[in-house]
Amino acid sequence: MGLFDFLKSKKDNENNKTSDEKITENEVIETTDEIEILYNNENEEELENYEKTNEETENKEKTIEETETLNESKECVIDEFLDAEQEVKHDIIEEVDEQKKGFFHRLKEGLGKTRKNILGSVDSVLGAFNKIDEDLFEELEEALITADLGVKTTMDICENLRKRVKKENVKEPSQIKSILCDEIRQILVDENENESDTDKPTVILVIGVNGVGKTTTIGKLTSIYKKEGKKVILAAADTFRAAAIDQLAIWAERCNVDIIKHEENSDPAAVVFDAANAAKKRKSNVLICDTAGRLHNKKNLMEELKKISKVIEKEYPEAKKEVLLVLDATTGQNALQQAKIFKEAADITGIILTKLDGTAKGGIVIAIKSELKIPVKYIGVGEGINDLQKFNPKSFAEALFEE
Repeated sequence: MGLFDFLKSKKDNENNKTSDEKITENEVIETTDEIEILYNNENEEELENYEKTNEETENKEKTIEETETLNESKECVIDEFLDAEQEVKHDIIEEVDEQKKGFFHRLKEGLGKTRKNILGSVDSVLGAFNKIDEDLFEELEEALITADLGVKTTMDICENLRKRVKKENVKEPSQIKSILCDEIRQILVDENENESDTDKPTVILVIGVNGVGKTTTIGKLTSIYKKEGKKVILAAADTFRAAAIDQLAIWAERCNVDIIKHEENSDPAAVVFDAANAAKKRKSNVLICDTAGRLHNKKNLMEELKKISKVIEKEYPEAKKEVLLVLDATTGQNALQQAKIFKEAADITGIILTKLDGTAKGGIVIAIKSELKIPVKYIGVGEGINDLQKFNPKSFAEALFEE
């Protein structure tokens, strides 16, 4: 029964009552209003509850959608980051490979005359003989000595060749070439090749006669260490030549590193003293000291280097010390003689061989390694700042013998 029917029925019942029992019209209206209020209040409350429930549901759905969207965005960001990281790694690997290929190409080109000098002479000798005999070995010895491998090194190589030819039962002269290449490779490979770099601070004394490119080599070394993220300080301890101090200062400015220098004709040991203390205070990774190279008076040279070494040992005992000798490859056997003299004056830990490009005397590398047992640390195959690189025996041998 609807509300109207209910009221009508109630009113009809009232009409059948006595006048005392009858309700007034106003009372009916008041009752109707009360019921309508109750009805409306119930509906509003239900409506509010419904709207509230609906709003909560919508909020939950919205939250779920936002969460899903956020998760999708995160996944997209992660995927993009991983893709970008992969691309960066790929680019770095490609760049390193290109640098290696680029230097190997320059190395191969730089050794062109040396390769022609050594292998050309060898091919000429081997092509002139139909059988392997002592005459062949004598001709081969002469060819290798002419190619700047040195007398002692050549004799050692040929003696090993004789033994291997007999042991391996080699009959054809042309087969000697591959054995020769293998012998030279074994000489070039250094037993300390895989020695790991130390985290200790390092002091490098760079020695060598004037004109071999010593100061320029220091500048290139500085550039290499800077690219490795190391802090470098230079010490202008070649006070014998004013030009040497000025040249080193130019390289220090170019490479954006500190330089410690005194006036011309100052005590080199005093310069190294100040430089060692500066390196400690400024927490330098590498201290590179330029030194004078006066071979006309070996005694003075020896005394000077000993004095500098004592200063380093006293003032900077925690540092690793290197003595690198710079040699000019174009001087051939003269470079070997210089190395012998400097070896008497200092405890040389490595050789830097410059100007290998454009010379036919690159065989001196083999002689130095064989006779002096001093490892070649760096080689230069050009005038550019990136043309000085760490010596890799395998790459050198490959560039030397690759057809």
